[in-house]
Amino acid sequence: MLNFCHIAPTPHLYLTSKRNNHLVLAHLIEQDSDYVNFYLNEKRNYNSTIIMDNSAFEMYKAGKEMYPADKLISMGKAINADYIVMPDYPGKDPVNTINAALEYGPKFKKEGFKTFFVPQGTPGSLEDLITSFEFAIHSEHVDYIGVSILAAPLAFNCEKENKLQRFLSRLRLMYILKEREILQKGRYMNKKFHFLGMVDGPNELIYLSPFKEFIDTWDSSAAVWLGLNNQEFDGSPSGRMNGKFEKEVDFSKEYNDNKLIKKAITNMNYIDDLVEKYYGSKT
Repeated sequence: MLNFCHIAPTPHLYLTSKRNNHLVLAHLIEQDSDYVNFYLNEKRNYNSTIIMDNSAFEMYKAGKEMYPADKLISMGKAINADYIVMPDYPGKDPVNTINAALEYGPKFKKEGFKTFFVPQGTPGSLEDLITSFEFAIHSEHVDYIGVSILAAPLAFNCEKENKLQRFLSRLRLMYILKEREILQKGRYMNKKFHFLGMVDGPNELIYLSPFKEFIDTWDSSAAVWLGLNNQEFDGSPSGRMNGKFEKEVDFSKEYNDNKLIKKAITNMNYIDDLVEKYYGSKT
């Protein structure tokens, strides 16, 4: 059953409280004690599962280097994480991400964490990405597999040029992974699957529901951030006529306008209703 992880600016994290699962961002752990304390309380009071992302998406978009693995361990301890996302390298040869898992997977496990691997590959090479998934399902160093918001569009060469193709890229990838029995083998090997972020609308949840048995968790800031910026999901085929809201999330921003907070809640309810209707679960 799918658990959805809503992401919000620190002053509005209260909107996401009492959920079974949370995805937390490494770059905020070292910057914001209020952010850390919120998730520590979620773990303590509600026994929430904490997945600590390595902020690779944010670093990639900002053109910055990935966090070193040793630093991820210290941040994982600070947030009391259950899983740590191992270093991954969007748009690079999959050997980089695979070698990072081989090196740091044992280190993370030695420190008491479970591991989360995000398959990556070079732009335009679907087979690179498939190779990375094949490694993940067979590796003893991988517990959780993340389906990246970047990896599929990059593999199909549509990350920037075409929003329609970008929106469909993970759906097409999942059909290919199932046709090659990679999803089935992964589940047989007790791997969990997570969808990282949301591309051009919340209705991606609807279109991916044929694969619900292979999707354990999903995260996105789309609902809260769109609402706080005075916008709501709509009746378009993707649920967002203009596609992805590209304004970068300001995690320190506080909004005191109740109208905007209500829109954020409306957007969250839109997603939660889809999760309940198409995946049969409440988050």
